[in-house]
Amino acid sequence: MRKWLLIGLAVVAAVLVAGGAVVFAVMPEKIDRAQNRVQRTALDITPAAQALQATLDVADMHADSLAWKRDLLARADHGHVDLPRLIAGHYALQVFASFTKSPKGQNYDSNPGDTDTITQLAIVDLQPPRTWFSLLQRSLWHAEKLRGFADASGGRLRVIATSSDIDRLLADRKGGAAVVGGMLSIEGLHDLEGNIDNLDVLYAAGFRMAGLAHFFDNDIAGSMHGVAKGGLTPLGRKVVQRMEAVGMVVDIAHASHATVADVLAMATRPVVSSHGGVQATCKVNRNLTDDEIKGVARTGGVVGIGFWQGAVCSLDPKNVARAIAHVRDLVGIDYVGLGSDFDGSTTTGFDASEIVAVTQALMQSGFSEDDIRKVMGGNVLRVLRAGLMPKA
Repeated sequence: MRKWLLIGLAVVAAVLVAGGAVVFAVMPEKIDRAQNRVQRTALDITPAAQALQATLDVADMHADSLAWKRDLLARADHGHVDLPRLIAGHYALQVFASFTKSPKGQNYDSNPGDTDTITQLAIVDLQPPRTWFSLLQRSLWHAEKLRGFADASGGRLRVIATSSDIDRLLADRKGGAAVVGGMLSIEGLHDLEGNIDNLDVLYAAGFRMAGLAHFFDNDIAGSMHGVAKGGLTPLGRKVVQRMEAVGMVVDIAHASHATVADVLAMATRPVVSSHGGVQATCKVNRNLTDDEIKGVARTGGVVGIGFWQGAVCSLDPKNVARAIAHVRDLVGIDYVGLGSDFDGSTTTGFDASEIVAVTQALMQSGFSEDDIRKVMGGNVLRVLRAGLMPKA
């Protein structure tokens, strides 16, 4: 690794000497703007929806905002999430994911795991050199970034790591504090680098949720977008057991059907699908079947509905409400919530400050105020609170 680190530093030095400093100053934002777009349509928000939104504790299970070189304490004119926009949307909790590897030519159908584009992003963003060739270090850097933003936020952003943290957060919000919780998650446990003990390292850094696979099969589990698309490996079974024991929520987003079946068969605690959709309303391979939705509900978990084309086959909030309604009708209102995939190299119809668009769509679909409260945050907060408790 030292050899590659020295080579990497030499490359950066050569580029800087050649006048490439402008590249490092300009490219990160250019990439961010290209990857995370908002394609707005007219959002006709009623005063009733605005009034209800002002009383909500919104909770979203997946945003990739830590991956980009962006100050999350300042309102940006690009991307989907930052603290001012979360406050404007009346968020109580945003789960921030760490994705550490992405194959070249990434697609939903089949990806080998032998290439990686995130190395280039880490170098262009001038992340610490330790992150250039270590997936584990990339996640630990994301954790450091979130803590740094929280420390500099003047109390407006706090890192959530325990169920009591959630209780205090909600109590303070009820008392009028404009505070948002940020919880750390992992998108694909390839960042364990084959060593289950690294799960304890990640837990100590504050990670409290983890997806088993991302866009390729790994040594933990098969991916819906991998080549073999197999189930849990022997190491993967040990990882799921360790996660349940310490109080890390198991996330089946991106997992192959075989992996989902294996997880649901062995789960003893709530399982989530942090971000995605449902096959019944949007037949995309990464979305959950009805049987899988029922399986998540049987664990007491929650299905997070996303806001992008691959999740709901539209950028219209009405399609988000349609997917939510399907889960409600299939298993009940207590098992569905939000999983935006904001800043996940996605295009959406609105950003975090405009999340009232989903509230409006739910109202127009006939959801009651109590049910909207559950969907927009109550269900996720309940499940995370339970899941963060170490196993008795």
